[in-house]
Amino acid sequence: MELSNLRPAEGSKHSDNFRRGRGHGSGNGKTAGKGHKGQKARSGAPRPGFEGGQMPLYRRLPKRGFTNRNTKVIVAINLSALERFEDGATVDVEALMAAGIVKNPRDGVKILGNGELTKKLNVKVDAFSASAKEKIEALGGTAEVI
Repeated sequence: MELSNLRPAEGSKHSDNFRRGRGHGSGNGKTAGKGHKGQKARSGAPRPGFEGGQMPLYRRLPKRGFTNRNTKVIVAINLSALERFEDGATVDVEALMAAGIVKNPRDGVKILGNGELTKKLNVKVDAFSASAKEKIEALGGTAEVI
Protein backbone atom coordinates (compact mmCIF):
# COMPACT_ATOMS: atom_id res chain seq x y z
CA MET A 1 0.00 0.00 0.00
CA GLU A 2 1.25 3.48 -0.90
CA LEU A 3 -0.03 7.01 -0.42
CA SER A 4 -1.08 7.11 -4.07
CA ASN A 5 -3.34 4.08 -3.53
CA LEU A 6 -5.26 5.38 -0.50
CA ARG A 7 -8.96 5.83 -0.92
CA PRO A 8 -11.91 6.04 1.48
CA ALA A 9 -13.84 2.90 2.37
CA GLU A 10 -16.69 1.98 0.02
CA GLY A 11 -19.83 3.91 0.92
CA SER A 12 -18.11 6.16 3.50
CA LYS A 13 -18.11 9.22 1.23
CA HIS A 14 -21.21 11.09 0.09
CA SER A 15 -23.78 10.46 2.77
CA ASP A 16 -27.33 11.73 2.36
CA ASN A 17 -27.35 13.84 5.53
CA PHE A 18 -25.51 16.95 4.26
CA ARG A 19 -27.09 20.40 4.49
CA ARG A 20 -28.91 21.58 1.39
CA GLY A 21 -29.55 25.13 0.23
CA ARG A 22 -26.50 26.77 1.86
CA GLY A 23 -25.12 28.62 -1.18
CA HIS A 24 -23.54 27.36 -4.39
CA GLY A 25 -20.12 27.08 -2.72
CA SER A 26 -21.50 24.11 -0.75
CA GLY A 27 -22.20 22.17 -3.94
CA ASN A 28 -25.89 21.96 -3.11
CA GLY A 29 -27.17 25.52 -3.05
CA LYS A 30 -29.74 27.43 -5.09
CA THR A 31 -32.38 24.81 -5.95
CA ALA A 32 -31.00 22.37 -3.32
CA GLY A 33 -31.14 19.32 -5.60
CA LYS A 34 -34.79 19.83 -6.57
CA GLY A 35 -34.24 21.14 -10.12
CA HIS A 36 -36.28 24.04 -11.49
CA LYS A 37 -39.95 24.66 -10.64
CA GLY A 38 -42.62 21.98 -10.96
CA GLN A 39 -44.66 20.13 -8.35
CA LYS A 40 -41.70 18.14 -6.98
CA ALA A 41 -39.67 21.33 -6.41
CA ARG A 42 -42.27 22.78 -4.05
CA SER A 43 -43.22 21.92 -0.50
CA GLY A 44 -46.13 19.52 -0.15
CA ALA A 45 -45.02 17.31 -3.05
CA PRO A 46 -47.19 14.19 -3.42
CA ARG A 47 -46.58 11.05 -1.40
CA PRO A 48 -44.85 8.02 -2.95
CA GLY A 49 -47.26 6.02 -5.11
CA PHE A 50 -49.40 9.07 -5.99
CA GLU A 51 -50.21 9.07 -9.72
CA GLY A 52 -51.70 12.53 -10.17
CA GLY A 53 -55.25 11.51 -9.30
CA GLN A 54 -55.27 8.39 -11.50
CA MET A 55 -56.23 5.30 -9.51
CA PRO A 56 -52.84 4.13 -8.18
CA LEU A 57 -51.41 0.75 -9.05
CA TYR A 58 -51.65 -0.61 -5.50
CA ARG A 59 -55.42 0.03 -5.63
CA ARG A 60 -55.94 -1.21 -9.21
CA LEU A 61 -54.52 -4.68 -8.53
CA PRO A 62 -56.82 -7.31 -7.01
CA LYS A 63 -56.29 -8.32 -3.41
CA ARG A 64 -56.59 -12.03 -2.64
CA GLY A 65 -56.29 -14.13 0.48
CA PHE A 66 -54.62 -13.20 3.71
CA THR A 67 -51.50 -14.01 5.72
CA ASN A 68 -52.09 -15.84 8.96
CA ARG A 69 -49.88 -14.24 11.62
CA ASN A 70 -49.96 -17.35 13.80
CA THR A 71 -48.66 -19.78 11.18
CA LYS A 72 -45.51 -21.76 11.93
CA VAL A 73 -42.72 -22.32 9.39
CA ILE A 74 -41.46 -25.89 9.82
CA VAL A 75 -38.25 -27.00 8.07
CA ALA A 76 -38.70 -30.45 6.50
CA ILE A 77 -35.79 -32.90 6.16
CA ASN A 78 -35.82 -36.32 4.50
CA LEU A 79 -34.40 -39.42 6.19
CA SER A 80 -31.81 -39.72 3.43
CA ALA A 81 -30.16 -36.50 4.69
CA LEU A 82 -29.39 -38.21 8.04
CA GLU A 83 -27.12 -40.78 6.33
CA ARG A 84 -24.09 -38.54 6.81
CA PHE A 85 -24.13 -39.04 10.60
CA GLU A 86 -22.15 -42.00 12.00
CA ASP A 87 -23.79 -45.03 13.57
CA GLY A 88 -25.09 -44.42 17.13
CA ALA A 89 -24.90 -40.60 16.89
CA THR A 90 -27.39 -38.25 18.56
CA VAL A 91 -29.00 -36.00 15.97
CA ASP A 92 -30.60 -32.78 17.20
CA VAL A 93 -31.17 -29.33 15.67
CA GLU A 94 -27.65 -28.15 16.65
CA ALA A 95 -26.07 -31.21 15.01
CA LEU A 96 -28.13 -30.64 11.85
CA MET A 97 -26.98 -27.02 11.71
CA ALA A 98 -23.33 -28.00 12.28
CA ALA A 99 -23.57 -30.55 9.45
CA GLY A 100 -25.02 -27.88 7.13
CA ILE A 101 -28.31 -29.72 6.58
CA VAL A 102 -30.36 -26.94 8.22
CA LYS A 103 -29.37 -23.28 7.92
CA ASN A 104 -32.22 -21.66 9.87
CA PRO A 105 -34.45 -23.91 12.01
CA ARG A 106 -37.32 -21.33 11.96
CA ASP A 107 -40.20 -22.61 14.15
CA GLY A 108 -39.15 -26.27 14.14
CA VAL A 109 -37.65 -29.19 12.25
CA LYS A 110 -39.62 -32.21 10.98
CA ILE A 111 -38.15 -35.47 9.71
CA LEU A 112 -39.95 -36.98 6.69
CA GLY A 113 -39.79 -40.61 5.58
CA ASN A 114 -38.32 -40.19 2.07
CA GLY A 115 -35.16 -42.18 1.38
CA GLU A 116 -33.49 -45.02 3.22
CA LEU A 117 -31.64 -45.03 6.52
CA THR A 118 -29.01 -47.68 7.30
CA LYS A 119 -27.69 -46.48 10.66
CA LYS A 120 -28.97 -46.55 14.24
CA LEU A 121 -29.53 -42.89 15.25
CA ASN A 122 -31.02 -41.12 18.26
CA VAL A 123 -32.99 -38.30 16.65
CA LYS A 124 -34.38 -35.41 18.74
CA VAL A 125 -36.37 -32.86 16.72
CA ASP A 126 -39.75 -31.10 16.87
CA ALA A 127 -41.76 -33.54 14.73
CA PHE A 128 -41.66 -36.80 12.75
CA SER A 129 -43.83 -38.26 10.04
CA ALA A 130 -45.23 -41.71 10.88
CA SER A 131 -43.09 -43.44 8.23
CA ALA A 132 -39.90 -41.67 9.39
CA LYS A 133 -40.48 -42.67 13.02
CA GLU A 134 -41.16 -46.25 11.93
CA LYS A 135 -37.94 -46.47 9.85
CA ILE A 136 -35.75 -44.96 12.61
CA GLU A 137 -37.12 -47.31 15.27
CA ALA A 138 -36.91 -50.36 12.95
CA LEU A 139 -33.11 -49.92 12.95
CA GLY A 140 -32.98 -49.73 16.78
CA GLY A 141 -32.75 -45.94 16.99
CA THR A 142 -34.98 -43.54 18.92
CA ALA A 143 -37.25 -40.79 17.57
CA GLU A 144 -37.79 -38.30 20.39
CA VAL A 145 -40.02 -35.22 20.04
CA ILE A 146 -38.63 -32.19 21.86
